[in-house]
Amino acid sequence: MHSLVYDKLKHIVTQLFQQFKITKPTPVIGRPKKISDLKAVTLSLYKQHSTRATKKSVYDDFKEELKCSYKTLVVAINKAALITLRILFILMRLGKQHAHPIKYTDSTDLPVCLKKNADEHKTMRGLADFGKSSKGWFYGLKLTMTRDHDGRLLGLKITPPGVNDRDIFRSINQDIFGLIIADAGYVSRELERDMHIEGKRWTMIRPYKTMKKLATAWQLKLYRGRFRIEFDFRNLKLFHGLVTSLPRSINGYLANYLHALLSYALTK
Repeated sequence: MHSLVYDKLKHIVTQLFQQFKITKPTPVIGRPKKISDLKAVTLSLYKQHSTRATKKSVYDDFKEELKCSYKTLVVAINKAALITLRILFILMRLGKQHAHPIKYTDSTDLPVCLKKNADEHKTMRGLADFGKSSKGWFYGLKLTMTRDHDGRLLGLKITPPGVNDRDIFRSINQDIFGLIIADAGYVSRELERDMHIEGKRWTMIRPYKTMKKLATAWQLKLYRGRFRIEFDFRNLKLFHGLVTSLPRSINGYLANYLHALLSYALTK
């Protein structure tokens, strides 16, 4: 069964490498890689797509074929994150060219460990911090994402949870046009004014329930469309392994996030 999933992913990755000219010429001198870039990206997506908690389980599936140490696999998958990031940038650039006029921006928590273990957690110390989401306090990072009505990934940023949401909104949406919808956490007249470009970009932020400003029926209908990006976050966490506490390095954490995002983007 794992072979069927791997073969399907390998076909997709091969097409991406060819279409986006990812493959580099094989060096004439030096030791050849035990795991090629194409295979490393495929194995990375296999891990996320099959919701494997660890790279060890992937190694157990393919160790006879790989003929290398587990450490070699870990290094290859972590290094492949740079290629995954490149592919994500290309997909987002293409998505912006063909995007639906309506977009949604929101953020979600990325815990790196249980809150009770934060004091002992060392791997992400310096990047992770305490933050508060709708589910309560957590220790980790924050993922902010913009997607269009049809599901195209248009922008993303991973930051410590304390970074101002409005600053992130400006950053990831600076070259995105159309109607961008956000929840009440982004309320700011200054933000709406800064982001507005007559005839090209409008920002619609849902008002707090306690605000005197009332939403019209058509605005409420647009706000309700935000469930799409909330489903994205749910699916990323449940079915593509976005959240983890197992990596033993910063590179391992960041690689996991990027591979999960690409794994999900390829299902859209």
